[in-house]
Amino acid sequence: MRPDEPNKPNKKLERNNVFTANKKDIKNGNNFARLVGLLTILLVCGSVAYFAHAYFSAMSSVQQAYRGTGKTSQLISQKKPISILILGVDQGIEGRHDRGNSDTMILATMNPQKKEATMTSIPRDLLADIKGDGKGEGRYYMFRVNSAYQVGGSKGATRTVRALLNTPVNYYMEVNMKALESMVEALGGVDVNVPFTFTYHTHFKKGKQHLNGKEALDYVRMRKEDPKGDYGRQMRQRQVINDIVRKGMSVNSITNYRKILKVFAKYVKTNLTFDDMLSIAMNYRGCTQDIKSGYIHGHNVWIGSAAMQVASTKELQRVSDLVRSSLGLKKEKLRNQETRQNSLQQGLDWNDPEDFRNYIIYDKDSDTIPWDGN
Repeated sequence: MRPDEPNKPNKKLERNNVFTANKKDIKNGNNFARLVGLLTILLVCGSVAYFAHAYFSAMSSVQQAYRGTGKTSQLISQKKPISILILGVDQGIEGRHDRGNSDTMILATMNPQKKEATMTSIPRDLLADIKGDGKGEGRYYMFRVNSAYQVGGSKGATRTVRALLNTPVNYYMEVNMKALESMVEALGGVDVNVPFTFTYHTHFKKGKQHLNGKEALDYVRMRKEDPKGDYGRQMRQRQVINDIVRKGMSVNSITNYRKILKVFAKYVKTNLTFDDMLSIAMNYRGCTQDIKSGYIHGHNVWIGSAAMQVASTKELQRVSDLVRSSLGLKKEKLRNQETRQNSLQQGLDWNDPEDFRNYIIYDKDSDTIPWDGN
């Protein structure tokens, strides 16, 4: 303060009097201000250190999982609607270590403007034009959609789903099924509504139930005892994923961030960058308030000795419209190899619940010659 203003208080010091207790107060044993000041400094420093460690741990974990080019963040930075293909793979489960087929395929969309999200399950046995890795596509042609991952990895699966539904697939997230067990444990379990009583390694009773990691993995893997078959399993998978998303977006999960990041680094591969995920967590969390889930309805068919499923053109169009609308895109008439094959079939009744045994796959360049697999 200036000499000509001896009694005017210093406002900066006044606001910070906790840190500037006068000597008289200290000598008289008034340690309260000194103690509060010390605790405040420790709290601030500790918080900075904690969140700095969390930030760099997260960045390190995502960098380990990252498989992209670093050029895929424009949509997210502009808060545009996005789609993510979630692939559940089975390496390391029940003694399996090859790449194999994808066990789960879910196309998720997030629209921050509408504050809504969708999750569409794609049946693993659905007949699709397998795009592979973009090299020698003719070798694969029409087969079960989950084989696209074995043929071309995440890239092949992404290209196949994009062509199947005529919709952008902006990002992918390849999740080893072991991650599900570990992630559920890190979040303290998940809550589901069991649709019926069954036993698959674990006994599940109809009704609301809290599951730990192992129980959650058993819950989503069972298929043969479900009266709805793979569709029932898809529903249970979406149940668990919904609760993981809900808990993962909650503030309470911060306390377990180390466990979550360790799981992420070990079991997840993605082309989402760290900044992408940080932006999604900050700007897309409103989407979790309204998650619509569904699946592509297929009809059972036998093609030779192979059991598969085929979706009608009407059903494929319905799902294409749903996903495109969620992404803010105009609807377009679906024209692809799957709809072409459907148009060539004779005498099929899509309302008949019995399996089709006369579905024929025609050669890519012919409307009359069945494809011989070469």
